[in-house]
Amino acid sequence: MSPDPRASAASGPVRARRSPHVEPAPLPASFCDRPAEIVARELLGALLVSEVGGERCVCEIVETEAYIGPEDEASHAAARFGRTARNDAMFGPAGTAYVYLIYGVHWCLNVVTGAEGFGAAVLLRAARPVEGIEAMRARRPGRPDRDLLRGPGNLARALGVDAALNRHPMDAPPLWIAPGRTVPDAEVAVGPRIGITRAADWPLRFWVAGDPHVSKTR
Repeated sequence: MSPDPRASAASGPVRARRSPHVEPAPLPASFCDRPAEIVARELLGALLVSEVGGERCVCEIVETEAYIGPEDEASHAAARFGRTARNDAMFGPAGTAYVYLIYGVHWCLNVVTGAEGFGAAVLLRAARPVEGIEAMRARRPGRPDRDLLRGPGNLARALGVDAALNRHPMDAPPLWIAPGRTVPDAEVAVGPRIGITRAADWPLRFWVAGDPHVSKTR
């Protein structure tokens, strides 16, 4: 039996207070109701907006990784794990956040994709600051602007993302994804995912080629 998602504030959805005017308008949840690798590619150039803590920050997504379901041995939702307290949010509705802790230090932000109960998601690995850079600098003091959102742990910290946003619907404040620019295929690089040992050669990492905010180029 899967755990009750309402068991604690940290594992339950955030009851967001909508801004008087949500701008830019969010992508609908249906955008994420597709295979993770398609969503990961199409999230490049999209805007990630955070109003966490009353600080408005906007960034352009430049790097993602897809974790495509139970057959993906690198995924938290791989068949050998099943559904657990840690990965339960990954089996939630498309377009919701899956936030987890790595190394006991860094929060990572993912967007759930595909059918509810399937267990797939896209990790947001890096982004380019667009608005609210002073708030990002305050959350990551002493870092060059290029590094504020470079890497998934840094991205989450700069935007104020933590466990309180696990299961949050990513089409509502205080954290949402909005349409941005269209990145043509000629500007997109594809390669193996980073920091994994299983299915390490699967080409499921997508990034904007030549963008200095990407965490790694190979």
